[in-house]
Amino acid sequence: MTAGNRSFVPGTGIALVVVGILVAAISLRGPIVAPTPVLREIESDLGIGSAAAGLITTAPVLMFALLTPVAALVIRRAGAEIALLISLTGVLCGTLIRTVPGFEWMLAGMLVIGAAVTIGNVVIPVIIRRDVPGPRVAVVTAAYVAMLNVGSLLTSLATAPLASLIGWPAALLAWGILTVAGIALWSVHLRRARRSGDRFSGPATATAVASGGGGGEVARLTGPLPVVVARRERSFARRPVTWLLLASFAAQCTIYYALTTWLPTLAADTLGLGATAAGALASVYQGVGVAGAFLVPLLARYAPRAVAPMVICVCWILVTGGMLLAPDLLWVWLIAGAIGHSRGFVVIFSALVAVARDDREAAGMSALIQGGYAVGALGGPAMGLIHEITGRWTGGFVLLLALAIVYCVALSTAGRARR
Repeated sequence: MTAGNRSFVPGTGIALVVVGILVAAISLRGPIVAPTPVLREIESDLGIGSAAAGLITTAPVLMFALLTPVAALVIRRAGAEIALLISLTGVLCGTLIRTVPGFEWMLAGMLVIGAAVTIGNVVIPVIIRRDVPGPRVAVVTAAYVAMLNVGSLLTSLATAPLASLIGWPAALLAWGILTVAGIALWSVHLRRARRSGDRFSGPATATAVASGGGGGEVARLTGPLPVVVARRERSFARRPVTWLLLASFAAQCTIYYALTTWLPTLAADTLGLGATAAGALASVYQGVGVAGAFLVPLLARYAPRAVAPMVICVCWILVTGGMLLAPDLLWVWLIAGAIGHSRGFVVIFSALVAVARDDREAAGMSALIQGGYAVGALGGPAMGLIHEITGRWTGGFVLLLALAIVYCVALSTAGRARR
């Protein structure tokens, strides 16, 4: 049944694993994005300001940075299959908690969701690497990344219309149905595997996670997937390229989560749209990313190596500068931004893989660089605070444009080190 660290699941078992992964992926980003189309209503009902509202969607991102070692421990103790069930169950619990009246409960629910999603972020690449035959790993990974964006797309598009019918607490709760579907599918796989005598990943998964086993190939394909290492070489921390990639990652995370948090609100404020129309426009940012997960890697394959980073840099300058100078063309800038976020992380981690001197250094660099999630978590609150102080979005756009410039300079310099 096993070959190396990979456990091949025959016949319909592979199909069930893949379908379970894809359905689970919907719940690993969608619940985080779901409150954004109704953020103004949440602010009003809970009596909070824009800075506090920004914490609602960025608190989970802080969990990505802080709890990845805990996620690895859960996977080692429970095995990959049970760990994914724990992740989905945690997302469902957080979804229930945040419907309890009060900002404290909303924030607590989002923190629980973030902690649960962190486990899913770590374990799914391990499952893909272990259970999917080698020639299909890239396709399944791209499909997984696309489904992360599908979850964000669905919640961006439909939360506001649902909220107008049943209220925003019930609308946020309704997305728990997708999580229940993921739990059901993965439970079926778990029961089927036990009946057929398949051996679960205890030590194999632990080794893969500890050594960055989801990280080498999978991080190169998908980007923002946490990697944990049991031991870290200190030498990579003295290499300038490590800090350049960290700056790139932190800048991109901050821009992405700031825009994701406030897009429906700023679309409504800037273009005078209703909540439903603003959510639909904001969904462009997630929707184009679905295609980007499949189409943009072709650029890296058939164009010179320097072209992909250059295109991503241009995209981030376009989305941030365009929103500052010509907000009426918001939908155009969102398309550019979607291309940037769907490929930007992959460019960073491809550079990491290229400059790392061995597998252990690659895993250590990846773990350090993904500390940039902690900086990214500040994006939403910072942009909300600037808007709260000035009453306008201009200052926030200036901040994002500055971060885009930092991203471009750092990534370009790291690219020269790579060459």
